[in-house]
Amino acid sequence: MKSSDKAYTLYILKCSDDTYYTGIALEIEKRLLEHNTSDKGAKYTRYRRPVTLMYQESCHDKSTALKRERAIKRMKRSEKEALWICG
Repeated sequence: MKSSDKAYTLYILKCSDDTYYTGIALEIEKRLLEHNTSDKGAKYTRYRRPVTLMYQESCHDKSTALKRERAIKRMKRSEKEALWICG
């Protein structure tokens, strides 16, 4: 199975400075560990550790995940919070 056929996870992290980071990953547990412990985590989260997983949703493919990521990044903070409060 090629990586384009695998399900992606869209996720939102809460950083130690109370900001949010949105991303996608094939292996969410591995990616969360990278955000918290290694240089492989995003530069944004590297300086805002520790980060906490607040929300995740499965996407059928990378294209869908990237579109959803862009949509969430355009949301207001309150709209992002509603995803896990109401979800």
